[in-house]
This record gives sequence, structure tokens and C-alpha cells, in this order.
Amino acid sequence: MAIDKFVTVESSCVPLPIENVDTDQIIPARFLKATTKEGFGDNLFRDWRYDKAGNPKEDFVLNQSTYSGEILVAGKNFGSGSSREHAAWAVYGYGFKVVVSSFFADIFKNNALNNGLLPVQVSDAFLDKLFVEIEKDPKTIVKVDLENETISIPSENVSEKFEINAYKKECLINGYDDIDYLISIKDKIEAWEKENAK
Repeated sequence: MAIDKFVTVESSCVPLPIENVDTDQIIPARFLKATTKEGFGDNLFRDWRYDKAGNPKEDFVLNQSTYSGEILVAGKNFGSGSSREHAAWAVYGYGFKVVVSSFFADIFKNNALNNGLLPVQVSDAFLDKLFVEIEKDPKTIVKVDLENETISIPSENVSEKFEINAYKKECLINGYDDIDYLISIKDKIEAWEKENAK
């Protein structure tokens, strides 16, 4: 199934300055019964967002009107713990297109890339700068340019490069999942097979 094309995102951010956020905190295990991606965003950070009676916790950032946007700025080591693809579904399903952290668990990072969610790994210093600017002004715009692999805070004239797997970059830019990508190079595959069938 194709994903949305991704080139550049310019958005305000939602700050989550908590380190070692694991996949069970992102999407608790009791919500993993579904096999389609629909509805997972509703339960993103469920136990942090709601009390046992299902009432929103006013002090949690997703329940505050102060912060909004398509970029989640998280503390170091985001997505650790069990290897559930549902965690990426939940973050993307909520409406985030980018997650920024100074370190990602490898499995979460790969799951995110496979589902149209861009994990942008930055230096500790740049992450700290982001948190400071967002706290100072919740409307601070951050620009993520996938083509050039840069993340910037235009109002502060600061930017940093990030790295992404070249194959996953091509898939995100074109809105391809793995099957779409293979279809896109069908002619090359057939030509190679013809050449090597001799």
C-alpha cells in the first residue's frame, strides 16, 4: 500500500522531553489486537493521555492546546523496547509526519520509515536547542527538508544535517512502499533478467 509522498515539512512542534520512551508507552500492548492501521492514533501514549476512567490528563502535552503540529520532538532513545510496528502506526496515525530525537531504537526507526514516518536523528545540542525554542515560543516553525537531509529553525537561522538510508529516502519522496518500489523498476528488473538468462 502506497504511503504519502514526503519532501519538506514546515510545522510547529509538540515537545516530549522524556528520555527512553518505549513502544509500550507509545502504544500499550492491550491495543495490539487489530491488524490494520486504523485507529491507532487515538491510543497514542494512551496511559499518559488518559486516566483509568478515560478522562484526559490536563498536564500531558497532547491534551494541551498550547502545542500542535506535524513534528514530535522527543527525548533521547525514542522507541526502545519491544519491536511492535504498531508504535509507528500510532505516531503516524495521530498526525505526526516527523519524529525528532537524538537517538532512536533501530527497530522503531525501520518501522517508522516503512510507514511514511520520518525519524530525524539530531545531535544532543540541536535537540536541546529545539526544546528551548519551542518552550519559548510554541508556534516556533521547524523545517525538515528530506531532499537535502536538513532540519532547521528558520527564525533562529540554525540548521543541522541528518542521515537517512538512500533507499528509504527514495521511497518516502515517491510515496512508495517496498512493493511500489519494485513495480517502479520493473523494466530494469526485466532487462537484467533478460541479460542474465543467457
